Amino acid sequence: MKVRVLGCSGGVNQKVATTSFLVDDDILIDAGTGVGDLTLDEMRRVKHIFITHSHLDHIASVPLLADTLFDDLIGQPLIVHAQAETIKAFHDHIFNWTIWPDFTELPDKSNAVVKLEVMAAGETVELSGRQIEMIRVNHTVPGVGYYVESDGKSFAFSGDTTSNENFWASLNKHEAVDLLFIESAFADEELELAKVAFHYCPQLLAIDLPKLQHKTRVCISHLKPGSEQQIMQQCKAALPDWEIYQLKSGDVFQL
Repeated sequence: MKVRVLGCSGGVNQKVATTSFLVDDDILIDAGTGVGDLTLDEMRRVKHIFITHSHLDHIASVPLLADTLFDDLIGQPLIVHAQAETIKAFHDHIFNWTIWPDFTELPDKSNAVVKLEVMAAGETVELSGRQIEMIRVNHTVPGVGYYVESDGKSFAFSGDTTSNENFWASLNKHEAVDLLFIESAFADEELELAKVAFHYCPQLLAIDLPKLQHKTRVCISHLKPGSEQQIMQQCKAALPDWEIYQLKSGDVFQL
C-alpha cells in the first residue's frame, strides 16, 4: 500500500496545498487543493474519495474533478464516501446549481457522474483488500478520521480534530498503527484560538497522543502557512518520546 501526500497544509500559497492523500492510485482521502498536483491520467484512476468533513479545504476538488472528468465518469461514477451530514452539505452548498452544477444529477439522475454514499462512523468499507474504517473525531462540524489497513500494514489519519477520546480508543482496538497522520494547526501561542476552532496545538496534542497504545511514526499535518517551523519545534519539545515528522506535499510512504 502506497500513500502519496498531495496536500497537507492548513492554507495555500505557492509551495503548499490543502489536505488530500492518494492511496495507491485509486483512492483519495479528502480532496483539497492538493488534488491539482495529479496529472489528468492520474485523476482518471481515482474511483473513490473518503471525506473527513465538509470544510472547503478538504472538499474543494470534488466538484472540480466531476467537471474535469465528466466524460470519463459517465457509466462509472466517482464515488464519494462521507457522513450523512457531510453529504447534506454537498447537496445544500456545492452541488446546488448556484455554486456548482449538480453533478449528482448529470448527465441525468439515473447515470450521474458523482455518487454520494453515506458512511457512518464505526463502519468499514473494503476495496480490493484494503479496509477503510471511519472513526468519529471532534471538530466544529461533524468530522471523522480513517484507519486504513492492507496486508497487515496500516495507517491512520485524524482529519481535523482536537482533544477527544474516541479516535485514540478506536485505534487501540487494532493490533498496530504503522503510521499516524495527525493535525496540529496552531502554535501554542494560539491555544485559545485552537480550542475555539477545534484544532490541536502542540500542548493539546501532547496530552492526547499518549492515549495511543501503539508506538508509531507521527506525521504532523494541517500546519498554518508561515507557522510551520514554530509548530514543529513545539511538537518535538512537547513529545520527546515520539518520532515526530513534518508532513509535506509530495511525501510518499510505502507500507
